[in-house]
Amino acid sequence: MFVPKTDNQSDLEEPSGSSGPWQCSICAQENDTGLISCELCGVLRDLSLYFNNANEAEGGDKRRNKHSGVSVLARSLFTPSGPKSKAVVFSDGFKGNKNATGYTRASLDALHKTYMTHKQRRINIVPFKFDIPSPDDMVSTGLKSSRHLRRDFVDITVKKVMADDDDPVTEKDTNTDPSSAMNLDEAGGSSSSVAADSQDKTLALDNELQNLSLERKTKNKKAKIKKPNHVSQYKPERWMLQGEDQEMPRQLNLAIVGHVDSGKSTLCGRLLHALGRISKKQMHKNEKEAKEKGKGSFAYAWAMDESADERARGITMTVGVAYFDTKNYQVNLLDSPGHKDFVPNMISGVTQSDAAVLVVDASIGSFESGMGINGVGQTKEHAQLIRSFGVEHLIVAVNKMDSVEYSEERFSYVKSQLGIFLRSCGYKESAISWVPLSAMENENLVALASDTRLTSWIDGSCLLNAIDSLPPPHRDVSKPLRLPICDVISSHMLGQVAVCGKVVSGAIRSDSKVLVMPAGELATVRIIERDSSRLNLARAGDNIAIGLQGIDPIHVMSGGFLCHPDYPVSVSSSLELKILVLDITVPILPGLQFELHIHHAKVSAGLVKIVSLLDQKTGKASAKKPRLLSARQAAIVEVKLEREVCVEEFSAMKALGRVFLRSQGSTIAVGVVTRVHEVQEEVA
Repeated sequence: MFVPKTDNQSDLEEPSGSSGPWQCSICAQENDTGLISCELCGVLRDLSLYFNNANEAEGGDKRRNKHSGVSVLARSLFTPSGPKSKAVVFSDGFKGNKNATGYTRASLDALHKTYMTHKQRRINIVPFKFDIPSPDDMVSTGLKSSRHLRRDFVDITVKKVMADDDDPVTEKDTNTDPSSAMNLDEAGGSSSSVAADSQDKTLALDNELQNLSLERKTKNKKAKIKKPNHVSQYKPERWMLQGEDQEMPRQLNLAIVGHVDSGKSTLCGRLLHALGRISKKQMHKNEKEAKEKGKGSFAYAWAMDESADERARGITMTVGVAYFDTKNYQVNLLDSPGHKDFVPNMISGVTQSDAAVLVVDASIGSFESGMGINGVGQTKEHAQLIRSFGVEHLIVAVNKMDSVEYSEERFSYVKSQLGIFLRSCGYKESAISWVPLSAMENENLVALASDTRLTSWIDGSCLLNAIDSLPPPHRDVSKPLRLPICDVISSHMLGQVAVCGKVVSGAIRSDSKVLVMPAGELATVRIIERDSSRLNLARAGDNIAIGLQGIDPIHVMSGGFLCHPDYPVSVSSSLELKILVLDITVPILPGLQFELHIHHAKVSAGLVKIVSLLDQKTGKASAKKPRLLSARQAAIVEVKLEREVCVEEFSAMKALGRVFLRSQGSTIAVGVVTRVHEVQEEVA
């Protein structure tokens, strides 16, 4: 073992005591007799052997209690040197100092070689060079600088971030002088240029992190959309205005509406079967399943009602879609639910229609129920809704005439009672076609009636001819693209993100860019389909399915819009409406909470105030700020929506400016949007 020696005597002597292994007083490790310190923890066997002068001998017990379990190696590192010290010569030529208290000061490597045995010297400890900062120094410097940033630096950073919120710029602290750290170290006499550079880098990094934490966070930030251009500046492209294809018939969206159990789905199924749109195999399957469940008369209805819930309950719950061709049109058939619980679904289907077929049950009691004589019926409500949607041409199909023996008297009674109500809704007599028929017996559907009881007095045409005689609907391709999203669908052919709906205005084609609102995200049109047939383009009036790419599915929702990237649709949560109150029993007061239906969107809303009453004949204000609204009154009101919806003023685009107000399961008012408040003005 290497032993330090002084000029006159040895400081270390072999410890006295009994032979054999000794136990460490700290960790209880059994050590060999030749070891003067614990092999595990390094604690000395007997500290009194290393105190040679008289002062150490007298105070040995005190020091032993004070430094119990502390090695000479540790005390030599952290005890400051006293004024009185003497030279100590270590092994291998190393020199150190021994102060008045007897503590030895030397380099860590010298002490290690001196006090450790050859067996324990496995690692050569290289003395640490203090000319560069240690990792602990860098961490400490960063913490101090983050806690003591200068006030003027913080002010400059905050002003910069708030001035340019969309493009935050990270700045370095211009008040931090890189040479200041060097000057401080030079005053202490132990620093170098390397330490100053490292400290400066640490401060700069910390300042950048501090800038990031001071960046202002936005709350409920709206989608950034390009500044919209005025619609008057829009000019349709040449491919949109190409002549209408004479080979393809024009498309007609036809809604089938009416009271529950009036035979709407059966009429649709029978019509499709007669036109060859339902195979014999599928029809035989429907008949077999219907008989097994004791509902043999529902076989044709199940051609449209395909879900298990609809077949179990025997009613239509969602809008069924089917296609068939006539001489003049490709008809998109929309079978709407008639039950009052599913009127919102009916509204979503009718909003796509160009014309409608109102199915009425001619049997005794059923017609009266639909008219609301014996209760609340949907015949009146459906007639009001489809007229409010702008449907001007109506076919009234008086169904189940076989149940009244094809009575002309019963048909005349239905026509007179219902005709009065339809004219009060705004229908013109010339725009209404009356067709007596029996869907179950296939009388007067696709061909003229064959039963003599009906042919003896009928003077009109069959249902198919009445549909084919409807005037062509107006298609507006001169305005920017507007496609309300009816539903988000899943299709293997269309891809992960697919939507369906009717093109209200403009045109759309494959590989074109569209803006998805209200998210304000761009997407690319991947595929366009109609009735499972792929199309290259679609114009206003076409009911299509579209596959999109380049957009997150979370931004696509029912009630949203696909529109031209440069001409986005308006988005708002505050509207001014002109409404007509329907037959209600409870007056409408400010503060009323209701459901607002507009195109395919449904949102909770509240009545903010009643601006004025309107004279229904002149349309001018007759009273300012009335307290309430009663049945059959017209008024201007302001409403606040729970969330923003895509909307257009009625004067700009009629199809997107019609609204319906529903409360407690019934429609209380219909109207149009006269003004859009808080139109989104944030631009990119």
